[in-house]
Amino acid sequence: MNQNEMSKPIQNMPPVRLKGVGDSLWVTVDTAQPEEVLKEHLIKLFERMKHLVVNARVVIDTGKENGSEPLIEHLGAFLKQTFDVGLVSGPPIKRSLAQEQVRRQDMGHSWQYHRSDVLMLAGRVRSGQKVRARKHLLIMGDVNPGAEIVAPGDILVMGSLCGSAIAGQPENEEAIIVALDFRPTQIQIGGFVAAGLPASSEGAAEFAHVEDGLIVVEDYLKAKPFKDLPWPQVR
Repeated sequence: MNQNEMSKPIQNMPPVRLKGVGDSLWVTVDTAQPEEVLKEHLIKLFERMKHLVVNARVVIDTGKENGSEPLIEHLGAFLKQTFDVGLVSGPPIKRSLAQEQVRRQDMGHSWQYHRSDVLMLAGRVRSGQKVRARKHLLIMGDVNPGAEIVAPGDILVMGSLCGSAIAGQPENEEAIIVALDFRPTQIQIGGFVAAGLPASSEGAAEFAHVEDGLIVVEDYLKAKPFKDLPWPQVR
């Protein structure tokens, strides 16, 4: 087989090819052909489908990643005007290997498919009241002195924490307790207990966590306890 014979199928390939891909019409065009020739072939293909192409989504593939934007725009405008097709675009941009790895890792850690066990309450937890969550607990309000809130996971108080907070039960030492106004009478994380904590810094959200076998309280925004996580993770 000589070189001419090997190239024959490519030479005979029509300048415009059409196929259905998903919910779109995928049009592959030969950019070596003049634009008017491509339009003539588009007419032949689209006229066969008549009303089926109205409002259809069309992808024009030139086989090139860059430099074909004007041609895609011209052919898209032609198809919209002539056949009333819907959205016309180029092929989706292919991700690099690194980008694809990032995407897959992101999907692998996606929270979109996770059913939350967070108990979120709004209002004041008053003295004598006890709130227990199945996992994490979010209070959008205050926890008064004499009140007790308990969770196997984290506890977040979007207000004043002045009662008792018990997180990470029974043995989760990774749990944290966060409050915008951190003034608890007692806190417990896992098996570690602390009471008589110093007064909260005015206007600073603080959080308690276990570090080297002790409960430590820090400024939440300054410490940024989750800043080193590469992805949002489900806790």
